[in-house]
Amino acid sequence: MKLFFGLLLCCLVMVASCKDSASSDKEIAEVVTIKKPIVTKQFGFNLDEFTVLQDTVRNGDSFGELMLRNKVEYPKIHKISEEFRDTFDVRKIVVGKPYLILKSKDTLEKAQVFIYQNDLINYTVIDLRDSVTAYNKRNKIKYVEREASGVITSSLSEAILEQGIDYNITNNLSQIYAWTIDFFRLQKGDKFKVIYKEKYINDSIYAGAEPIEAAYFEHNGKTIYSFGYETDTINRVKDYYDEQAKNLRRAFLKAPVEFSRISSRYNLNRRIAYYGYKVRPHKGTDYAAPIGTPILATANGTVEESTRRGGNGKYVKVKHNSTYSTQYLHMKNQNVRKGQYVKQGDVIGWIGMTGNTGGPHVCYRFWKNGRQVDPLREELPTAEPLTDALKSDYFAFISPLKDQLDCIEFMQIPEEELLTENQ
Repeated sequence: MKLFFGLLLCCLVMVASCKDSASSDKEIAEVVTIKKPIVTKQFGFNLDEFTVLQDTVRNGDSFGELMLRNKVEYPKIHKISEEFRDTFDVRKIVVGKPYLILKSKDTLEKAQVFIYQNDLINYTVIDLRDSVTAYNKRNKIKYVEREASGVITSSLSEAILEQGIDYNITNNLSQIYAWTIDFFRLQKGDKFKVIYKEKYINDSIYAGAEPIEAAYFEHNGKTIYSFGYETDTINRVKDYYDEQAKNLRRAFLKAPVEFSRISSRYNLNRRIAYYGYKVRPHKGTDYAAPIGTPILATANGTVEESTRRGGNGKYVKVKHNSTYSTQYLHMKNQNVRKGQYVKQGDVIGWIGMTGNTGGPHVCYRFWKNGRQVDPLREELPTAEPLTDALKSDYFAFISPLKDQLDCIEFMQIPEEELLTENQ
């Protein structure tokens, strides 16, 4: 009997022990983990520590008014405008640019920090606490390589936009091939491939595209590769060369207007009904475009004339060297003066209708050895070639890029969607 009660007592102790253990496990399971508050950090500041004012610069705003409005004393404003001009020129804040003002969390709500966003990547910080400090910083950027290809069915820009590619890639591609391809006369089925990098802030905010690293363009059956290569790594000077190390750039652009069309070509036997079908030679190439479209200098040179005269209307003439000169007629306004040095691609004026003209265009005239010639038929001089000392490095650099380009496949385009005539 004693044995029975002993065993019973032992079992009761074990049951109690199991209950205690189960109870203990239950208590552990019900323990709530207190999470740390999420800190909102941006531009290197904990925004939770401030009252945040986020806005964009509006018409009539000035840096001084923004600061006074947020209780910053005039001496501090004056110090910023005078001592930190190299870091932040208060006179150059731009309407539409975003900014943040971090204010104290008290009844005064006095501005402590001013952050001006120059663009998606670069920003300027003016720290107003204690002694004023100012510095420029950049958001961390993630680079993502992207490949793209296309077949021209209507225009280069449409072929690129249809794939959701940054429109700046269109401009970049046209600039690379500006000397070798006439984009006003694209052919049925012309093709392109590009390799470039996209920039992202915080892995999600798109911040634009980097310049094209490598490209391939097939125009009228002719293939042209291009590879961006730095010939001066210190000053970051980059040019584009083909697979044989020949510079794609020429001394002259193909045209003085981007994405325009030729409305009238150089023609020494032109006859016009208005003049009784008499021969009236046209010694220029007309590029039609909307009024106000920028007109570009097609090569480096010195402005020889910037004036208005008779049927030419407002025009600019540029002397490039002892052999070549160019002239740009019928401008709305000129953007340069006589004696000024201009570089290739500089805006020298805008499309207009001054002088004898039936519509907005620029008449582009081209002189060689004092005689007007057709620039579209000239074998224009090339830019400086790649030096022999750099060629071995260049070929090693482009080898994997060329293989990568060759492996990119073109999108399949139905035949009926392709161009049926020259653009």
